Amino acid sequence: MAQEQIILDIPADHENNIFGGLDAHLKKIERALRVEVILRDGSVKITGDEQAVKEARRVFAELLAMSQRGNTITEQNVDYVLALTKEKSSVSLVDIDKELVGFTIQGKPIKPKTLGQKKYVDAILEKMMVFGVGPAGTGKTYLAMAMAIQAFKQDEVGKIILTRPAIEAGENLGFLPGDLQSKIDPYLRPLYDALYQIMGADSFVKNSEKGLIEVAPLAYMRGRTLDNAFIILDEAQNTTPAQMKMFLTRIGFGSKVVITGDLSQKDLPFAAVSGLEQALKVLRDVEEIGVSYLTNKDVVRHPLVQKIVHAYEKYEAREQYRENRKNQRQKRK
Repeated sequence: MAQEQIILDIPADHENNIFGGLDAHLKKIERALRVEVILRDGSVKITGDEQAVKEARRVFAELLAMSQRGNTITEQNVDYVLALTKEKSSVSLVDIDKELVGFTIQGKPIKPKTLGQKKYVDAILEKMMVFGVGPAGTGKTYLAMAMAIQAFKQDEVGKIILTRPAIEAGENLGFLPGDLQSKIDPYLRPLYDALYQIMGADSFVKNSEKGLIEVAPLAYMRGRTLDNAFIILDEAQNTTPAQMKMFLTRIGFGSKVVITGDLSQKDLPFAAVSGLEQALKVLRDVEEIGVSYLTNKDVVRHPLVQKIVHAYEKYEAREQYRENRKNQRQKRK
C-alpha cells in the first residue's frame, strides 16, 4: 500500500501536554494507528498508509484543541480519541468538553469526558428521574453528586439526600466495634469522599448540621416524603424490589432523582432479584424517566480499569453462551 506523509504544526507550549511524559501518548498513537511520528522544530511528520495518516491527523487535531482549552491531556483522553477515530465517529471530544458541570474545591473543572457521560449529564438536566447504569469507574455517582451540589448552590433544590443500601460485599461487618453510625459509615464512605472533594469538608459539615445535606442508608428513607430535594440512590443494584419500590414512592414535588448502579456487581443473596433490574423493566415506558447506559468505553479511572471491565464482560458473555448451549442440549434430551 502506498505510503503517505503529512506535516502538522504543534505549538511548542502544547507539545509536552499532547505527547505526554517521555512521549508516552505519541508512542501509543503510533502503535494504535501503525504510523511513524517524528518531532522536528515544532512540527510533527506523520508517515503511514493513507487511512492511518488521515486518522492520525484527526487524533492530533483533537488533542491540540483539548490542550488549547486548558485541559491536561491524560492517557484516557488519548484512548478515547483513538476509539472515536477508529469508529469513524462524528463525535468530537472538544464538543463533549464544552459541557461544564461544576468545580472541585481545588477549582478543577468537572466535565463529562465521554459521549456516554455527556448523554448521562444531559438526561439529568432534562428528566425528573434518571437511572445511570454501568460498570465501575464510569463516573455515575461522581457526576450526579456534582450536579446535585450545583443545583443546591443555585437554589434549584433546598436539600441534597444521598443514600445507599447497606449490603455487605461478601464481608460481615456486624461484629465490628462501635455504635450504629460507626457500623454504617463504611457503606457510605464513597459518598463522603466525593462530597469532600467537590464541596469541601467544612461546607459539608456546616450544611449537614443544618439538615440540608443528608447521607444515610436506604432504610432511613422509609415513611418519608422527599420534597424539593436532589436525591441520589447509589449502588441501586443491591436493593430488593421492595426497597426500590419504597424509595421510588418517596419522591415529592420539586425533587430530582438519580439512581445509579452496576448490574454486574450485585451483592444480594444468590438468585435474589435486584430492585434496579426490575425497575428498569417496569418503568421503561414512563416518559418522565430517563435511562443512561454507560459501558467500558466510558470508564475514566486508570486505563487498566477499562481493560479489567472489558475482560470481565468478555468472560461473562462466554460463560453465558456456554450456559445457554448447555441448557439447549439438556432440553433436546
